[in-house]
Amino acid sequence: MAPALLLIPAALASFILAFGTGVEFVRFTSLRPLLGGIPEPGGPDARQGWLAAMQDRSILVPLAWDLGLLLLFVGQHSLMATDTVKAWMSRYFGVLQRSLYVACTALALQPLIVPQLVMRYWEPVPRGPVLWEARAEPWATWVPLLCFVLHVISWLLIFSILLVFDYAELMGLKQVYYHVLGLGEPLALKSPRALRLFSHLRHPVCVELLTVLWVVPTLGTDRLLLALLLTLYLGMAHGLDQQDLRYLRAQLQRKLHLLSRPQEGEAE
Repeated sequence: MAPALLLIPAALASFILAFGTGVEFVRFTSLRPLLGGIPEPGGPDARQGWLAAMQDRSILVPLAWDLGLLLLFVGQHSLMATDTVKAWMSRYFGVLQRSLYVACTALALQPLIVPQLVMRYWEPVPRGPVLWEARAEPWATWVPLLCFVLHVISWLLIFSILLVFDYAELMGLKQVYYHVLGLGEPLALKSPRALRLFSHLRHPVCVELLTVLWVVPTLGTDRLLLALLLTLYLGMAHGLDQQDLRYLRAQLQRKLHLLSRPQEGEAE
């Protein structure tokens, strides 16, 4: 296993890469569709219908390319989350297993969202059909505003939930920190109920991500592909049951009680 002086920079580099990718993911999924980052050649009148689009190579080829990029991300995210790959990574990379997973996830997302590469890798389909579009007033004014508010609320909830779920551990920093101090594996200190929840919950912000993916003023062909595939992936990766929900409810009540204790002390 590498010395501590090498583990810490490696974990920090993975965290910085993941943080930067997260910022670009917000731009890609929210700012671009809400603010119209890519101009549409010919405007809305140049779009084709669904039947004509299914026979147009200029639409099918970009969609196939985008599908390949999405499958690359989903495949990496799923394969590296399996017990076999986790065991192999832990054997050869030790405490850096989580940091390596986070870094690979960020790199898999990079071809989709890095601003310098988005026009080269992610192919928009401006001439493709749309599932819905707010064009007429007053919808053209109020729908984008409503979508913007919902996106802001969703991202605030996502950041809050990540903090509750121990952001440092999700990013792999806590594992290295505990290893350097000789405290062992952080997961070993969690209760069996928490470990059971983590095994059933692939992503803690499913509902908020679905809101970001689907609540847009214009749902074009490439955005529909992105939202549909990631929705299927998020849905298949979840397996919560009543026991998990009871544990989540108990943890929420405990955290709310802890937050209310200083106020109770001040009142006294």
